Amino acid sequence: MAPSALARPRFALYLDLIRWDRPAGWLLLLWPTLSALWIAADGWPGWHLFVVFVAGTVLMRSAGCCVNDVADREFDRHVKRTAQRPVTSGAVTVREALVLGAGLALAAFALVLTTNPAAILLSFAALAVTLAYPYAKRFVSMPQAVLGVAFSFGIPMAFAAALGGSEWRLAAVAEAVPPHAWWLLGANLFWVLAYDTEYAMVDRDDDLRIGMKTSAITLGRFDVAAVMAFYGIHLAGWAALGRLLGLGGWFLAGIAAAAAQAAWHYTLIRGRTREGCFKAFRLNHWLGFAIFAGTALDLALR
Repeated sequence: MAPSALARPRFALYLDLIRWDRPAGWLLLLWPTLSALWIAADGWPGWHLFVVFVAGTVLMRSAGCCVNDVADREFDRHVKRTAQRPVTSGAVTVREALVLGAGLALAAFALVLTTNPAAILLSFAALAVTLAYPYAKRFVSMPQAVLGVAFSFGIPMAFAAALGGSEWRLAAVAEAVPPHAWWLLGANLFWVLAYDTEYAMVDRDDDLRIGMKTSAITLGRFDVAAVMAFYGIHLAGWAALGRLLGLGGWFLAGIAAAAAQAAWHYTLIRGRTREGCFKAFRLNHWLGFAIFAGTALDLALR
């Protein structure tokens, strides 16, 4: 362990562990969740649900970082970008990381408990996918698809929280979450495939050396074309579903702004440089914000 790591206050190390200084991670989860919440509520969802989903998103992303760093600690030491993460470097113990992650997850669950049975039941499925993702990288050729489900699960949960009743039945979940919520999740999954493939392109050389499975490795020389196709499917899916749900001009303006950003990302990743791919990943949350802003404006100005 580096002497500088030993000297740092524990609280500062915990903030590093949950990536507090890199909000792009939780923003990538937040914008599609809020878009779904606005659609489900047909506009402003009220302060209660707004706070639950914003705070819950931050807490669960932070908990996921703890689990991910514990699971990947032996791999991360061989990747230049991740070698100094608190668990990998030994500055934070595995036990500390797991206790912190469990505490954050419990805090998020406490927020979900203030909603309704349908959202609470769905939260268990969301947790299961979140815990499965770090280990998918050992067995699945495109683990980004598993991450896509985990990062998109706020969409059906938003519908459940906004539309669910008070009955404790599994059938109540199906009743509270309409089919278009699952279609939105599916379309959003392709956005996650796009930006996390960009992220994987940053570490491709290191991942090849240590035997990690990623979409960037699986796609090979078709990586850039696949990323752009993923963006296209995501945007076309959300545009089509939004129109079917009655969203209009402002929503389509948000989709257009997101499409313009996706086109710009092509110029960043086509050279496959670490810097360009990482910049494209890091700025992806603005694409999600554009869609949310268009959705919220459209519903507010009807």
